Amino acid sequence: MKRRYSAEIEEEAGIDMTPMLDIVFIMLIFFIVTTSFVKEAGIEVNRPSASTAHTVAKGNIMVAVGKAGDVWMDKRRIDVDAVRANIERMRAESPEGAVVIQADQDAAAGVVVKVMDQIRMAGVQNISIAATNKG
Repeated sequence: MKRRYSAEIEEEAGIDMTPMLDIVFIMLIFFIVTTSFVKEAGIEVNRPSASTAHTVAKGNIMVAVGKAGDVWMDKRRIDVDAVRANIERMRAESPEGAVVIQADQDAAAGVVVKVMDQIRMAGVQNISIAATNKG
């Protein structure tokens, strides 16, 4: 006796990819939100070396002082008197970040002190000066 199969279409067994794609997109959003973006200063400086230099964990705002005394923030040249306003604007974006001054080793100390004064007037007390480690 022969059995007759009905004309039903057999469904192919497959893996549903929708839950995996949801997890991938959620992880992508998580990593984008938790990433700390560093604002680069805009120029390369020849940093002085120090044997006591150490790495700062959070240095989100970079201010560069060039050899000629020019001040750079956010990849553009600014006046020393405009440092305070720019720091306040960047601190509004990332209030927990520290400020790192990247001063050229041949930069005038007076310009670096003026920049530090402007940063302190913006309400930032955690200021670091970038250096390369000798040891």
